[in-house]
Amino acid sequence: MGGHKEQGGARQGFDVADAAPLLLDPHGLVAGWTVHAERLLGHRAEEAVGRKFADLLEAEDAERMEDLLDRCRTGGDWTGLMTALHRDGRPVPVSVRAAPTTAPQGRSAVLVLLSELEDGARGWDMSRGVLEQIVVGNPIGLAILDTELRYVWSNAALEQWGGGPGRSRVGLRVADVQPGMDSEAVEERMRHVLRTGEQVVGYEYVGQVRSAPLRETAHMLSFTRLEDDRGEPTGVYYTVVDVTDRHRARQRLALLDRAGRYIGRTLDVTTTAQELADVAVPGLADFVTVDLLETVLRGAEPDPEPLAGSGRVPLRRAGHRSLYEDLPRTSVDSGAVVAYLADSPPVRCLTTGRSWRQEQLDPLAVEWAADAPEGRESTFLELGLQSVMIVPIRARGVTLGLTTFFRRRQSPFDADDLHLAEDLVSRAAVCVDNARRYTRERDATLVLQRSLLPRRLPDQDAVEVAVCYRPADELTGLGGDWYDLIPLSGARVALVVGEVPGHGIDAAAAMGRLRTAVRTLAAIDLPPEEVLAHLDDLALRSARDDGDGEGDDDGEGGVRQGNSVGSACVYVVYDPADGRCTMAAAGHPAPAVVAPDGTVGFVDLPQGPALGVGGPPFEAVELSLDEGSTLVLHTDGLLAHGDGGTEEAGRERLRRALEDTERELRPSCQAVVDTLVPSRPEDDVALLMARTRRLAPEQIAAWDLPPDPAVVADARRTAQDQLSRWGLDEELKFTTELLVSELVTNAIRHASGRVRLRLIRERTLVCEVLDGGASAPHLRHPRAMDEGGRGLLLVSQLAERWGTRFVPDGKIIWAEQPLTASPE
Repeated sequence: MGGHKEQGGARQGFDVADAAPLLLDPHGLVAGWTVHAERLLGHRAEEAVGRKFADLLEAEDAERMEDLLDRCRTGGDWTGLMTALHRDGRPVPVSVRAAPTTAPQGRSAVLVLLSELEDGARGWDMSRGVLEQIVVGNPIGLAILDTELRYVWSNAALEQWGGGPGRSRVGLRVADVQPGMDSEAVEERMRHVLRTGEQVVGYEYVGQVRSAPLRETAHMLSFTRLEDDRGEPTGVYYTVVDVTDRHRARQRLALLDRAGRYIGRTLDVTTTAQELADVAVPGLADFVTVDLLETVLRGAEPDPEPLAGSGRVPLRRAGHRSLYEDLPRTSVDSGAVVAYLADSPPVRCLTTGRSWRQEQLDPLAVEWAADAPEGRESTFLELGLQSVMIVPIRARGVTLGLTTFFRRRQSPFDADDLHLAEDLVSRAAVCVDNARRYTRERDATLVLQRSLLPRRLPDQDAVEVAVCYRPADELTGLGGDWYDLIPLSGARVALVVGEVPGHGIDAAAAMGRLRTAVRTLAAIDLPPEEVLAHLDDLALRSARDDGDGEGDDDGEGGVRQGNSVGSACVYVVYDPADGRCTMAAAGHPAPAVVAPDGTVGFVDLPQGPALGVGGPPFEAVELSLDEGSTLVLHTDGLLAHGDGGTEEAGRERLRRALEDTERELRPSCQAVVDTLVPSRPEDDVALLMARTRRLAPEQIAAWDLPPDPAVVADARRTAQDQLSRWGLDEELKFTTELLVSELVTNAIRHASGRVRLRLIRERTLVCEVLDGGASAPHLRHPRAMDEGGRGLLLVSQLAERWGTRFVPDGKIIWAEQPLTASPE
């Protein structure tokens, strides 16, 4: 019917003042035509009379005429909307009223009244009955208040939120009807509407109403001003719709969104557990506890043993959060053990892996945890806890612990709350398990780190040392940079700083191989350039053994992580006896030297190629350092964070940082790194600072001996006299006499050139014999009848350490003994 609605029985309110009347016979033919009808539709009387009225309507409405005539022939009437056709063909929307009547000659007829709808603004007026059907039967709450904001009228739908029927509200204010409501906020908006005439649409009120005093609800209200004919305000009417479900759904989404943003920001198990408790309060509960199995906090797999027996099941309190200050004081603190009784709801949830909810706790029941603080068990009434949910923390099919939610004054937990809690905990459980797995992996890598980097540098008197290490991989703390201090013979030390390409555990493993190789080569007292040459060969062999070749690319223009090829290293040997320092570098920055007066310089050190890439032989340089000078060895990451980015700019920044350091070495080392390196560097950084010391002249005694076997006895007596001056005990004198005798005899018998005996009293007693020979002695195991070959065997038995090192003018055989008596 063209979308028009029929309204029967609406006799009242049809305005006939401007209506165009016309008369139809019982068959629908036009029997009477008026000037008003002609003015409305343009047809003259002679054109309209005798025609079917249906011909003057659009086709869709013309089909309705037969039903309309049937209703009028049976005594009924009809009111509705139609579209008539003007004489010029344009449509004319009209409201129609048809009723049976009697023509002048007593014949039956139908009276039709047509009223034009001007742009749809005018229709037929609604009768009071129709309007009452709309307002009274509306499921939306409606109310009218006067200018003093007192109820004048309200519909039945408003009763569902409490306050009684409409007639009992008349004359009351909102606060009288809803005492628990924030009536001031609602009335303030009504006054605004009355004052300005501006309509307020979609105001959401969240709180308690009389129909649900213990539950938070949400309602959407809209306010409109009512005016009289002069535009003066006569009151305000409002509509109210319950949107609690939508509000709670929005709250749930907001809570889950907050959980996604705040839970799991770190890979720490305890922190993640606390984040879960923080997110859940107050959005879901008043008090939340998170308890985890002890093995989970250690990063291990969950242990089912605590659940197998009877008695008490211990868990570790990993986090808790309360809306009230008194609850944490009556609960177990974070980090402490909480033991639950075996038949308690928490343990049942832990063993079954299923959640549990109780809307109303037994007020007189005691809390489930045994061994309560201060030895006093509290009832739920004393704690003020009324409703509870317990949700197991499960990830990848394994139960890791429990999350317990309590409410004190909010409405009891319902099924929707439990579903939300399960969703929240399941998201957090993945983060807890990830943190647990990370803890396990990190503990393993830290063990590896402790085995690769020196936990404590050895005690020695040659240098005062401070180190600082800052890895780029902050999660594992592992990288490819490394450092070491290796005691050598003759009170000397080797200082080493190196770098392996890449980060993480692969680079750390490659670094460990190089560090072990350096220590092995240092043990045979090779000079720095030879140490680097052997490391170069090792890097090449390691690459071939791994199948990496010489240029296995990592896809980013570098060498694959874990490969020693491309590694850098600087090796420094310092002798405190004379202050000489020898060093060589393989693709590594040259050390800086801070003089005793604070001036900073850089060693002019030839740069050899990186290990394993091939190139010219490594070269060493030798320099003499004053006592109190500071050697600064570092990896290139220390210079890579300036704005300029060039090596020269990095050196200048390092120079300024070293000039500003304090006399104390350890804080100076940390200050240099903090000044030059960000907290999260892109490259690993290792810095080793060594302040040189000198042995006092009275700690060294040396004698040049002629190559005559007769001088051996004089050498023994001379050494014994020196030990007496040093105040060393008789047992040490005896063994030293034997060592001197064997070493000097060996040098005179098997070598040529001059012989030099030197004794050094440091942390150990060192006996050195220099000769001009170029071959290293070998320890033999003589048979019982052999006349010789027992000299070095005796040395190995008497000395704590012994060995040979080569110098430009020959070799030195040395032996060390522990001091058994303090010097005078």
